Amino acid sequence: MPRGPKKHLKRLNAPRHWNLGKMGGVWAPKPSAGPHKQRECLPVAIILRERLKYALTGKECQQICMERCVKIDGKVRTDYNYPAGFMDIVELEKSNDLFRLLYDTKGRFVLHRIQRDEAEFKLCRIQKVYVTAKKVPVAVTHDGRTLRYPDPDVKVNDSVKVSVATGKMSDIYKFEMGATVMVTKGHNVGRVGQLVHLEKHDGSFSIVTVKDKKGNSFATRLSNVFIIGNGDHAQVSLPKGRGIKKTILQERAEAEARGDI
Repeated sequence: MPRGPKKHLKRLNAPRHWNLGKMGGVWAPKPSAGPHKQRECLPVAIILRERLKYALTGKECQQICMERCVKIDGKVRTDYNYPAGFMDIVELEKSNDLFRLLYDTKGRFVLHRIQRDEAEFKLCRIQKVYVTAKKVPVAVTHDGRTLRYPDPDVKVNDSVKVSVATGKMSDIYKFEMGATVMVTKGHNVGRVGQLVHLEKHDGSFSIVTVKDKKGNSFATRLSNVFIIGNGDHAQVSLPKGRGIKKTILQERAEAEARGDI
């Protein structure tokens, strides 16, 4: 009788958004336990091999990591299955690469290239706020950080700006109407817009309505939105498309205009 968690992951069971070819072998990299959930992360091996094409095999990913070339959120990670996730900073010093992991409107992770000054911070969503047994107030973020003695204004669903080097929080971006959000789960994942309405349902899921820059409105669960700025100004640079989802007809028209069809 096998005990404990599974240590392998078959390619057909890997998350769809990794975009692994069905016929490219039996196995997929199984993300290690870490700050992001297994289905909501991108292992370092996939970043190096499938996205950046710096490695051809899993063994090469392992060698790159063991040479201490890969930093995530400012820390060297030698585990080639380490789970990088939303808002993480991926740094490869040897090739001068700096990326922030964000979503595109299809729900896939984008390695969004950023400048050095933007790589010094990340936004973290506050998941819970409580007081420990020793009377220390703490806030827990979406990437597993525990911020001790946070600003008393910090509430669940807010986002805070965290310094990658020190791990200290600076600015707070409150969950309020008019704030800019990115959707991180669900059918509308990757879309960016402003909060326009909140429906509270006690004992069930609260629903928020979001309106994007083109005036399209859509609804999602409160737990799926991630505040990325106050007003209509996002604090992080957004990937291509600016988080605005196109209909299949618009996509086709643009492809025809480019001459792809």
